[in-house]
Amino acid sequence: MYDVIIDALIDTLKLIPYLLITFLILEVLEHKLSKKNEQILIKNKKFGPFIGGVLGALPQCGFSTMAASLFSNRVITIGTVIAIFLATSDEMLPIMLSEKVEFLLILRIIGFKVLVGILIGVLVDIIYKVKKDDGNKKHIHAMCEDDNCHCEEDGILLSSIKHALKITLFVLFANIIINMVIYLIGENKLSSLLLNNNLVTYFIASLIGLIPNCASSVIITELYLANLITLGTLLSGLLTGSGLGILLLFRTNKDLKENITILGIVYLVGVIVGLITDIII
Repeated sequence: MYDVIIDALIDTLKLIPYLLITFLILEVLEHKLSKKNEQILIKNKKFGPFIGGVLGALPQCGFSTMAASLFSNRVITIGTVIAIFLATSDEMLPIMLSEKVEFLLILRIIGFKVLVGILIGVLVDIIYKVKKDDGNKKHIHAMCEDDNCHCEEDGILLSSIKHALKITLFVLFANIIINMVIYLIGENKLSSLLLNNNLVTYFIASLIGLIPNCASSVIITELYLANLITLGTLLSGLLTGSGLGILLLFRTNKDLKENITILGIVYLVGVIVGLITDIII
């Protein structure tokens, strides 16, 4: 149990710089952005899925937490946040590098995740284009009102720190609960769920990938490296593994229907892409 709490604390501390940067961005947009610059930002949102897909590939799930907060405040589009969630690598890259996996294979997996993220992100933005008027409204005021942070009085830096600390406490509490659940269930039991190699495996792998904890990507990657699961099963789990991004989305975005839609899209993409991969390869 001591290790559970320490792991939760370490995972949370890693996110603090990303959270602070995110809220600094939001505060600047709220207090310093001119109408002209706001229009430039809105017009360039169409490139969001491309940028998000590439950033998501970096070996750190912090970008997914940034994406959740930025989307909740309507700084980025729904397609962009989905692209980042799908492309996020989490623990897969360091594990494969430590196991001296062929670098070309690593690049192919990461590149494929980025490609899927970009394509799905662009497609979702096209479908949601009818809602662009709602998407262009800044919701940053709501963040300050909900947190009752007195941003106007405290200034940009202090109010950003306050927002970041509140989210950090939430993440820490959630991390402890999640780590305890995984500890009680046992990683061996989670691993055994993926060893059937049938149609249900893709659904289970995508579901395990959604667990907002690095343990999910560790389990899935190690099983693949041990030749116990297929490439498609690996991709099903890795595509849905966005770290704490989805958890933070439900914390920061008040539109529950929207959150469930994003969760559903990410999950189904993981299942379908994994299944198609094993059929083709």
